[in-house]
Order: sequence, then C-alpha cells, then structure tokens
Amino acid sequence: MSSESLERIARNKNVARAAARQLSMEQLSKLSEVIGEVIEQKQEEEKKRREEEAMKERKLAEIREAINDAGLSLNDLVPEQPKRRRGRPPKNAKKS
Repeated sequence: MSSESLERIARNKNVARAAARQLSMEQLSKLSEVIGEVIEQKQEEEKKRREEEAMKERKLAEIREAINDAGLSLNDLVPEQPKRRRGRPPKNAKKS
C-alpha cells in the first residue's frame, strides 16, 4: 500500500471504512495493534525531540548568562567579518 493511499485513508473516515471492509476481524485487530505501536513510537520520538530542544535552550541560556557575567558581548567573541568582494560585472554592463 502506498503512502498516498494511507494518507487518503487517514484523511477520510468513509474511505477508511471501505478499506476496512476488505479485511477480516483478525487482520483489523492486528492492524490496530501495529498502528498503536507506531503511534507510541512517534510519541516517544517527539518527546525526545522536545527534551533535546529544551536542553539546547537551557545550554544557550547558560552560555548567554556566562557571556554577560564576563562583561562580554557577541561582538567581542566574533571577529569582524571580512568584506565580501564583489564578483565581476556582467559583460553587457555599460562602462562609465
């Protein structure tokens, strides 16, 4: 079954019912178990991702606080960026 047909089934209850009519009760029960496991796995992945994001935010806040406590700014830490050289002008550019 393609992902397009799964998306179609997920979006429309009548399409899902029609697809379910083609399966036996045993197959529907197994499908329900598999979908439940997939949902749990996705929830765990999402929870882990949110925890990692929160950890990054905490570390970033700690670093910002340490920079402020040291009396520094981001400009003190990052050297001045070199000026970009412009590329060649187009061939058809007018000469002044």
